[in-house]
Amino acid sequence: MYKKMIMVFLVAAFVLTQSVRAEEGELGVSFDLTYTSKWLSKGVEAYGSKGGLFKTIDIDLYGTGFGVKVTHRNATSSGYVDNQRFDYRPYYKSRLFEDKPWATNFNISVGYEHYPGLARHKANTTYEWIFAFSWPNLLPAGFVPCYIAHYEYPAESKEAYNHITGWVHRFGLSYDLSMQDLPQPLRLSSEVAYTDGLGGASHDWSYATFGLSTVLKMSANVSFVPGVYHQLSMDDSVNTSDVTYTMLSLKCGF
Repeated sequence: MYKKMIMVFLVAAFVLTQSVRAEEGELGVSFDLTYTSKWLSKGVEAYGSKGGLFKTIDIDLYGTGFGVKVTHRNATSSGYVDNQRFDYRPYYKSRLFEDKPWATNFNISVGYEHYPGLARHKANTTYEWIFAFSWPNLLPAGFVPCYIAHYEYPAESKEAYNHITGWVHRFGLSYDLSMQDLPQPLRLSSEVAYTDGLGGASHDWSYATFGLSTVLKMSANVSFVPGVYHQLSMDDSVNTSDVTYTMLSLKCGF
């Protein structure tokens, strides 16, 4: 059933983009190369003490709001070869209630996640829905709240994999602080997460993360985004220790 839902999503996106592409614009393609000193995947240290390298191609379908991302994730050193992953993620993003105090940005996507190094009997494929919302005009002084919900479940419908299924709810707040010595604002971000059974974890508040990042324009189409983050772990079934990590991203548009 879920595969059929994804196919319907993609067919609808194709039909819509073909009908409006002449008046909406051109096909947009961007590439993102991100290094992270540790990968905190919904609070979990997915590669232990190792870093991660993510390569993402994002195809924007003619400014319609529909698009698709393809990502490859791997650890930066040995020991996690079987944990490398390909993500195939169609999405739709837009804004509701333009110019209203309750203006809402949203991005709804479904991802097919494949671990090519794992055998099928080890649940090497999963689906993940992500529902992301933010409200840029809701709070005064430039504070922007957001809510992101993740729902993940195995592609294989076997009872042995049911423990993988679950939700993570993330509640965030960000603020762009202008500084004289920086060409772009310094983004202050924070979030707290409630893990609802995903991966066999407890149903509880699991972690809080605080971050600093900025955007450095290297050319008209190339940006460098450095950031540093600290996660306070609140539930040992997700993570037993606090973690400080960095993320460095190079973003290129074509």
